[in-house]
Amino acid sequence: MKFQRTSLALVLAALALGGFVYYTESKKPAQIDEAKADEKPLFNFKEQEIQAFTVKTPKQTLEFEKAPIWTLRKPEVAPANESSIAFLLNLLTAGKSDRTFNVPAARKSEFGLDQPSATVDVKLSNQKNHRLVIGKPNFNRNFLYALVDPPADINQDLSVLLVPINFQNAVDRPLSEWKRDQPKPSPSVTPTASPQ
Repeated sequence: MKFQRTSLALVLAALALGGFVYYTESKKPAQIDEAKADEKPLFNFKEQEIQAFTVKTPKQTLEFEKAPIWTLRKPEVAPANESSIAFLLNLLTAGKSDRTFNVPAARKSEFGLDQPSATVDVKLSNQKNHRLVIGKPNFNRNFLYALVDPPADINQDLSVLLVPINFQNAVDRPLSEWKRDQPKPSPSVTPTASPQ
C-alpha cells in the first residue's frame, strides 16, 4: 500500500495541529492558577476585629455597632439582621481583587468614584479605621470599581481595584432587610365556658 504525497502531508499536518492543540489546552489550568495567585485580600483584618461600621449610599446612611450583638444605631435603634451583616462582613474580610491599576485623581468620575454608589467605613477593636469606596460596575458588569483606604489628598493618584459585584448586593438593601424581624405575637387563646 502506497501513500500519495498529499495524503501523507495531510496526515502529518493533522498530527502537528493536534499536538499543538493538546499542548495549549494542557497549559490553561496553570494560567488560571496564576491568576488566582495574583488575588490580594482587600483588607488585612478579621471579622471578629470589627466593632462598628457605617454604610452610606445615596438613599440612606446606616450605622451598626457590636455590643454584644450587632445593633442598628442609625437611623433608628434596632437589632440588626445577622445574615445581612455576616454577608457584608464576609465580603470585607474574605474579598479579594486580582486587578489593581493606578489612575490620576482627575479620572475619578470615569469609575463612579466621585459620587460613589456606596461607602463602607469600618472601625476595628484596635481603634483603626478602614474605608471601602464602591463606584460603578465595569464594562461587562461582573465587577465594581472600588478604592480601599483612599488617600486623604484628593489630588493624589488613585489605586483602583476591581471587586466582586456581590458588594452591590451587600450594601444596596432597604432598611427593613438590615433589621432583624421581630417575632409576631401569637394570638392568645382565652378559655370559653362550656355549657353544662
